Amino acid sequence: MSVFGWFQRAGASGFGYRSTAEDVTRDVDLAGKTILLTGCTSGLGAEALRVLTMRGARVIGTARTLDKARAAGATVAVACELADPASVRACVDAVAREAPLDAIICNAGIMAPAKLELANGLELQFATNHVGHFMLVTGLIERLTERGRVVIVASEGHRFTPKGGIDFDNLDGSRGYSRFRTYGRSKLANVLFAKQLARRFAAAGSARTANALHPGTIATRLTRSSGVATAAAAVVSPLAMKTVGEGAATEVFVATHPSVATVSGEYFDNCNVAKARRLADDVPLAARLWTETEHIVARL
Repeated sequence: MSVFGWFQRAGASGFGYRSTAEDVTRDVDLAGKTILLTGCTSGLGAEALRVLTMRGARVIGTARTLDKARAAGATVAVACELADPASVRACVDAVAREAPLDAIICNAGIMAPAKLELANGLELQFATNHVGHFMLVTGLIERLTERGRVVIVASEGHRFTPKGGIDFDNLDGSRGYSRFRTYGRSKLANVLFAKQLARRFAAAGSARTANALHPGTIATRLTRSSGVATAAAAVVSPLAMKTVGEGAATEVFVATHPSVATVSGEYFDNCNVAKARRLADDVPLAARLWTETEHIVARL
């Protein structure tokens, strides 16, 4: 099969690399559904917001400021600066007053700042991409419907981490900072969190689900600012880069499609179950990350 043919090929789900968020929801009616979406103002978040709303969902959209969330056009706008624990807790309080959630899509994130930045004594990517979403999701677990879904946008970047995966003795970057390895650590944490949450749901006899995903390489503001899109374009034909619609497809698919309503603890790519790095299935590592994150949150 040619490379072009591979890009066009659909997987077992019926969707694939070139499927868009509109494609995967074409036969999905979201009327009466309430979905929380972080990072709704641009890129994949803005496209997910547009398509979810088009399909009838009531979307609670978050952004770093209330004005930005309102400007994005969410049904309900809420401020949520994921690196600020007070902002996350205020968001949890605000969302808890809304209708029960059919899905939480953890879409927001930052990627590979050139220099080490800190938030509350933690490296900024870990604080934002993992700890902030951990606080948000665990704070809203009881607001999920009986079959509610948690969807966490991770990345193939989770493979960038060193052998041990999560260097718990360097969460502040004081023992060295590598922008892409540190980004990879935050994305591995996303996958570990989703899988551990799925285990907890299953152990409690809950029908709720939790999954992580890779959206693909898309030339959004996030990747452009980190230099990822430029680097990718140097080795991959621009034809292989996903559009924003294609990039938003997997998170929207996992959050809404009936065919994956009972699938939990998986890692998705191109709207199909895929294999994450072996370390992502390390149960003791996931359990330790959960405990360590609880300790971090307790002191913030």
